[in-house]
Amino acid sequence: MHNWARYLIFFQYIGTKYRGVVKVPPQQLGQSGVQEHLEEAIKKLKPVNPVSLSVSSRTDAGVHALSNSAHFDLQRKNDKPPFTADVLVEALNFNLKEQQIRELDIDAMHEAAALLVGTHDFSSFRAVNSPFKNPVKTVDVVAIQPGSSFAHSHFHRRLQFWELTFKSQSFLYKQVRRMAGVLVAAGRGRLSVSQVKQILDARDTLAFPHNVAAPAQGLFLKSVDYKESDLLFSQKPDATEDPKT
Repeated sequence: MHNWARYLIFFQYIGTKYRGVVKVPPQQLGQSGVQEHLEEAIKKLKPVNPVSLSVSSRTDAGVHALSNSAHFDLQRKNDKPPFTADVLVEALNFNLKEQQIRELDIDAMHEAAALLVGTHDFSSFRAVNSPFKNPVKTVDVVAIQPGSSFAHSHFHRRLQFWELTFKSQSFLYKQVRRMAGVLVAAGRGRLSVSQVKQILDARDTLAFPHNVAAPAQGLFLKSVDYKESDLLFSQKPDATEDPKT
């Protein structure tokens, strides 16, 4: 029949809110995949046939896509001709709407960051059961600046990226991930600035909130700096040698 058409579509998405690209099993209530959102948008075009989307590439939960693809068959009512490519794209984008990305409260993040600068007992910011080390550290820099991403030029909408920079002579195990996590939580309103201070003042790793530490993805060791004096060779007597000989 002439009102049947097979469409190949290309789409991109921010995967943070999705449980991957394909449909989520019914038992996982409150979760959904990208495929379900696309199929719901296609159903609003009122096709005669059941909508079934065949996605070319699977992505895991939280993974983004700059260009994924899928195809589907669509039969319109009353022998109407197939949608043109332009009309289909416009209709799907209208039905999908833009995924809302929460803006961060950067002022709150700066206030929380100021609490972490200086010399403190960072016991609350080290991992549970980490090897014992002196928890007193001096954090010289906690900076929050607009950043960039290789993906910037690929997205069809403006996305703001932020870079968090921490500088210290040394860090406790997972201290940076925990500091980054509380700053983002403050920016998202999950933690108040006063709560960040309470966590720091607790000096107890068990006081750190569950699921707040930033994931390892996106974390970079930027550089290791040395003082010139650190690089000078210092001749010291071997402890095994008799100093009298």
